[in-house]
Amino acid sequence: MILRSGRLFKRFNMDIFYKSERIGRNGKPFFMWKFRTLKAGSDSKMFAENYTRFGRLLRKVKLDELPQLVNVLRGEMSIFGYRPEEKRTWDILPDSIKEILIKQKPGIIDLSSIYFIDEERLINLSKDPQEVYWQKIKPIKFILQAFYIENKSLLFNLAILWMFFKKLLKL
Repeated sequence: MILRSGRLFKRFNMDIFYKSERIGRNGKPFFMWKFRTLKAGSDSKMFAENYTRFGRLLRKVKLDELPQLVNVLRGEMSIFGYRPEEKRTWDILPDSIKEILIKQKPGIIDLSSIYFIDEERLINLSKDPQEVYWQKIKPIKFILQAFYIENKSLLFNLAILWMFFKKLLKL
């Protein structure tokens, strides 16, 4: 119901939700929801100037992820798990990584979301954001995702939640 109310927001020129096609468990595509944080016409989150002032705040405290609870309720995602990949990224992943991820349900919080909680800052400090993301950040994210998948448990999830809030409060 809440997501269908997008018509109401469009009527008042308030496009507050963003949906992105992602790949979930068993390779099944789904739309992941977020609060919109980019300025109209921006196609890349790689640069700080593309964010609205309110969007920057939402991203800093990770509240832009809140609508993903709808994905959790629909069974497409869980609270804990690897971040789901966009289809264009999924298509270029090595098969060895796909084989690990495809068996799991993606999630909202994982180790990489803690380790790279300030990812935008790291990217924006670089002369070549794409290179930093694909050559330095993404490989570490895959290692952290595989580690989580191999070691997931209730206790590990509680530890991740504790680390996430602890790191978030330091921002």
